[in-house]
Order: sequence, then structure tokens, then C-alpha cells
Amino acid sequence: MRRFVTGVCVTSTYMDKDGERLHDAMTVNSITSLSLDPPLVALSFRHESRFLARILASRCFAVSILSAHHEAVAMTFAQSQDERAWAVTTMLGEPGAATGALVLDGPGWMECVLDRSIELGDHTMVVGEVVATGRGAAAAPLIFLEGEFRSLEAVTS
Repeated sequence: MRRFVTGVCVTSTYMDKDGERLHDAMTVNSITSLSLDPPLVALSFRHESRFLARILASRCFAVSILSAHHEAVAMTFAQSQDERAWAVTTMLGEPGAATGALVLDGPGWMECVLDRSIELGDHTMVVGEVVATGRGAAAAPLIFLEGEFRSLEAVTS
């Protein structure tokens, strides 16, 4: 699978605790478009993931597509939850109107409500119904190949 080129996104969700909304975000490259009617997408997380637990509790998430100039963002949110917690508070994003999950400025984004979760092997797949979308400025995508973040131009040139 190291040879399979994937796009890179940041997904976000939150949990409400003691009257405070605690956002969480992480880098993913396992998003799949499942259906157009209704619009469904899927993400997969390890069973023991705290991020997964937060999606299951909030029943919503957002996905922001990253451009090539977002490599530092992708690296930041590819760390463990404890290591990336501080970055969420400084993330250049806004809570989405449909779900309240953080949306980053980038080539595109979507907000999803949890449709179902399915345990598969050592991961749980979450299926979200897309309830809002948006587009930003067109830009070269950030991709993941051979265990590294790259830009599409670097691969094709």
C-alpha cells in the first residue's frame, strides 16, 4: 500500500466536557467516497483510538482537504492526541455551521453526521453522511506516497 497514492486531509470532531467544547483533529489519508445518493464517506481508525471515541460520542466530524502548502499542518496533526492537543487551539479553522466540527481553509471541506460504524479487522470504519460542503481556492494537492508527504508536482516532474 506504500505504492498507492492517497490524498491527505485533516478530520476534526469534538467532545463536550464540563460545559466546554474540546476540539480534536488528526491527519488522515484513508477517506473513501461511498455513495452520491445519499452522499456518504468513510474513514477508518484503530479500535482503541481516542479520536474514534470522540466521533462516536459527538456523532459528527468534518474533513478538510489539504493542499501542498499544508504539509506542516499535516505533520502537526499526524502526531499523537496528546502531542497535537495544543495545535487545535491555534488551528486556523472555524466550527462548521452544520456540525460544529472545525473546518480548515483549503481546497475543499465537508461536514458529516455519523451514519454508522463498522468493526473491520483492527480498525473501525465510520461512515458519515455529508451534510455540508465548501470549496476554497484551487491548489495543488498534498499527497502521501512511500510513507512521505509530497506535492503532486514533485511526483510528476
